[in-house]
Amino acid sequence: MMWNAIKTSLHTALSESEFGLWIKPLECRRQEGQVLELAGPDRFFCAWVEDRYLDLIRHKAQELGQIGEVRLKVAENRPLPFESDKTGQLRIPGTACAPRLRSLHPAFTFEQFMVGESNLLARSACKALATGDSTFGNCLFMNSTTGLGKSHLTQAVVHQVLQSAPSTRLHYLTAQQFSAEMVKNIRTNSMEQFSKKYVNNCEMLLVEDVHTLTGKNKTQEELNTILDYLIKSGRRVILTSAVDPRKLAGIDDDFRSRMTSGLVTGIESPDHETRARIIRHKMRQHGLAADENLVGYIAENLRGDIRRMESAVIGIKAKSCLCKTPPDLAMVREVIFGLIGAVVEITGESIRDLIGCQFRVSVEDLQSRSRKRAVTFPRQVAMYLTRKYTDKSLADIGNMYNRDHSTVLHAIKTITRDMSQQTSVREQVELLCTKIKK
Repeated sequence: MMWNAIKTSLHTALSESEFGLWIKPLECRRQEGQVLELAGPDRFFCAWVEDRYLDLIRHKAQELGQIGEVRLKVAENRPLPFESDKTGQLRIPGTACAPRLRSLHPAFTFEQFMVGESNLLARSACKALATGDSTFGNCLFMNSTTGLGKSHLTQAVVHQVLQSAPSTRLHYLTAQQFSAEMVKNIRTNSMEQFSKKYVNNCEMLLVEDVHTLTGKNKTQEELNTILDYLIKSGRRVILTSAVDPRKLAGIDDDFRSRMTSGLVTGIESPDHETRARIIRHKMRQHGLAADENLVGYIAENLRGDIRRMESAVIGIKAKSCLCKTPPDLAMVREVIFGLIGAVVEITGESIRDLIGCQFRVSVEDLQSRSRKRAVTFPRQVAMYLTRKYTDKSLADIGNMYNRDHSTVLHAIKTITRDMSQQTSVREQVELLCTKIKK
């Protein structure tokens, strides 16, 4: 069969783990003339293969000379590529034992995770746990608001374990799934079997959204018992929550203590540099030129939830394809407006750019050591307005202009004094305030 020949060629071009994870599950469903049709187990799997490997598959097929086109579709009525033994334990093809898994997003890997100061500790701890490194201990509690990467990191751990140690007895599920499964076992009088599964047949447990256990005392008690055994016996545990553990209401104190007995880390909103790298990466993934002006504009106006950045990039690509023109600033503004409405968030960078434009001073001049009035006055006004309209600290503002916090404080006092004593200064600043608000 031609597909077998293509797979043999792909096997030599890819690593063993890549081939086993993304090529081996593909099946040849039809070959008519020069058209080869392949099927993958689900739409996420097919989307990933199409984005990363389909061009290579087509190239290898054309090298063999008999296939001109390769198509990829989702298999009909086909479950995820897990096999089951007689005990009902899930098993990945080619391995002797098997983890209990939720469905995994193929893009949620460590390689696809953008690291910044806001998530460095969480990412490092997850990577260590995935590889069996005990540097950060064997229990991790991650918390953040939605869309900042908790699930991405958790699934990245699962992907890593499946690739490096696929026989690991691993259970990955949400707290709600754990609770529903427990209730089902209570009704069928099989709680002993339920407990043994997570105590005796578990080397790694990952439970997401533990904040949903609020008020579920029986579930908290059962999970607490399981965590106690796993942690004391050196098993690896990862828990995630949308709420800081100290602010979790309706949670038993003993359970809270057990969950936070290891490393506790939050994931903050990514800073501007990290947002820019995320957007740049997503634009390239979607075949868009990562123009730095566009990347900078999106990074300035989309903060927090990373899913909105993904949505913006998809919207820009769709708009670009519809208009048959490369994306420009007007197109990006229209897409951003559709996502968040009018862009009203004021940033230190946007204020700095406005001041530079109004006073015809470059950013380099504002950041220089120049003490000329033509530079120092705009710089002081920029510092004053940044303090007025943003939540940046004095130190953060100083960093924008290569100054320390005492210089920023002096600038704020100077402009405040001059506005009260000089009408021209007050009118200039008021005019700039009006432009900033617009």
